[in-house]
Amino acid sequence: MALPGRTGRRPAPALALTAHDTELRTAARHVSRRRFLTVTAAAAALAFGTNLPTRGAFAAPRLDAARITEDPFTLGVASGDPLPDSVLLWTRLAPAPFQPDGGMGQQQVEVAWEVALDDSFALVVRGGTVVAHPEYAHSVRADVRGLDPGRPYYYRFRTGAWISPTGRTRTAPAAGEDVTRLRLAAVACQAYHDGYYTVHRQLAREDVDVVFHLGDYLYEYAVNSAGGARNYTDRVLPSVFNRETTTLADYRMRYALYKSDPDLRAAHAAPPFVVTWDDHETENNYAAEHDENGSDPALFLARRAAAYRAYWENQPLRAGQLPDGPDAQLFRRLNWGTLAQFDVLDTRQYRSDQAYGDVTHVPGPESDDPARSLTGDAQERWLLDGWAASGALWNVMPQQVCFSQRALDLNAQAKLSMDAWDGYRANRGRLVAGAKAAGVENWLVLTGDVHVAYAFDIKEDFGDAGSATLGTELTCTSVTSGRDGAEHPANWDTLMRANPHLRHYDGRRGYLRVELNRENARADFRTVPAVTTPGAAVTTAASFVTEAGAPGLRPV
Repeated sequence: MALPGRTGRRPAPALALTAHDTELRTAARHVSRRRFLTVTAAAAALAFGTNLPTRGAFAAPRLDAARITEDPFTLGVASGDPLPDSVLLWTRLAPAPFQPDGGMGQQQVEVAWEVALDDSFALVVRGGTVVAHPEYAHSVRADVRGLDPGRPYYYRFRTGAWISPTGRTRTAPAAGEDVTRLRLAAVACQAYHDGYYTVHRQLAREDVDVVFHLGDYLYEYAVNSAGGARNYTDRVLPSVFNRETTTLADYRMRYALYKSDPDLRAAHAAPPFVVTWDDHETENNYAAEHDENGSDPALFLARRAAAYRAYWENQPLRAGQLPDGPDAQLFRRLNWGTLAQFDVLDTRQYRSDQAYGDVTHVPGPESDDPARSLTGDAQERWLLDGWAASGALWNVMPQQVCFSQRALDLNAQAKLSMDAWDGYRANRGRLVAGAKAAGVENWLVLTGDVHVAYAFDIKEDFGDAGSATLGTELTCTSVTSGRDGAEHPANWDTLMRANPHLRHYDGRRGYLRVELNRENARADFRTVPAVTTPGAAVTTAASFVTEAGAPGLRPV
């Protein structure tokens, strides 16, 4: 979502790059305009984007871990993408996290990991070692196999004399198991410079099985020495953060800044996360190879390759999500027994450029062109095929931008956001028709991006309030983005009147908690009153239920 002053496509490419952008220029030179015609060709040409660890005589030298004199686990631990027999464990070695190399230099380091049934590690059930490579910013991931389905585990890492914090994770239930209950949470949009991570502190205390992060994990904007709205008086952030991220080193250090926050680390160390990106992990409102400046696409693809690489390095993602230059396979499917199927989308990498200059606009021939897509053809087919084959009671679609129609005024032809599904109505229409054709009775869309909490009934025809309700959309508000917010934003009355399928609208910060069972889904909108000062309490602003087999929200 664009922040104030950053809306719309800006005219023109005169992009001034400073000395630290040499890496970006070098990578972009490898992408000729002719070869740029396919992103795949561009990916193959980006040297730094495909700089993988080498073996043998050309491998980086091995560091004796006993020589590490400062705690290398400053960025915490995380787990992700739980399967019935496996979970992905993550950490990153960074004794000096605000330095470009994290303080680890250019040497390989061996890291041990272990998984136990108890937090004292008396009952260790799995263990092994992995190598932290400098080419991957010394990020560490262990794809642990052979675990029992549907149970909690504890994990930690060790290198030299140092032991990481302990994390808690869990595996998914066995395939085909008739699970009776799942509790999940959803978060999005956590601009560091807009406030404290009180939401994450509260989330870490929740009893949930899995957390979905729906995008804008970081923001590319400059962060001043006081941490923006955090207004630090007890520390001074390095000047390296006081510029927009463009290079691989920039993005790596920005993740280090975000993960230096103890509340975010606490949230990651509790349940496993399932992550997907939106725009700010790379650049505001980008669409495929188009940035908001109208820059040379080859230059932007080099930046996108850097952003995607740093994202993978800093998230609990498996090897299958490792980018190839500016390409990454992020959309994926997870299951929770027969209770839920999760189809995690990527609505940035493949989308057509936003219509009408990426501003709010009345829909017209440009936005309604059937060839326009938010998902791209391959992801759309994957999603529709997955619904047709699904045996789950609940089909959950975690994704980024508002799916339901959101009229922004009371005019007969209202303006809509061209950056959301309203700017891609043909693509949305195909999914609505596909869900109906597949017999998806319990369709739940989880959304981020907009920095407010919404609850929508998904209509077969958004232009007809009396048309069938086919599903439910729940939009989590932001963790910090937009600062404190207000319960009723200035346009609250307008949006509630203009959108009869909109059941809830709250502009404060918080997270979404959802419990799925065999009878219904209950959604609790959890809210904190402020994030510009730390330590606020969390309350439930509103709760809704949708019954299995009977789509439509009712307050509880």
